[in-house]
Amino acid sequence: MDGAAAEGVSVSAWMTAAARRALRVRSGLAAVAEWEADNGPLTAEELDAARRRAGQAGERQTA
Repeated sequence: MDGAAAEGVSVSAWMTAAARRALRVRSGLAAVAEWEADNGPLTAEELDAARRRAGQAGERQTA
């Protein structure tokens, strides 16, 4: 698989990492849905701030 080769890992390690990322995303989305059920929808400003923080976190992980 191209993704595994590009990262220099086995296909198994690459698939494991992909599955972990997917589970983290699913858990995060569930947490947001639960928070919104209790507190109301996030505002556009809150979503923009979260996107900026998520982008910064992604930059730190790839650096």
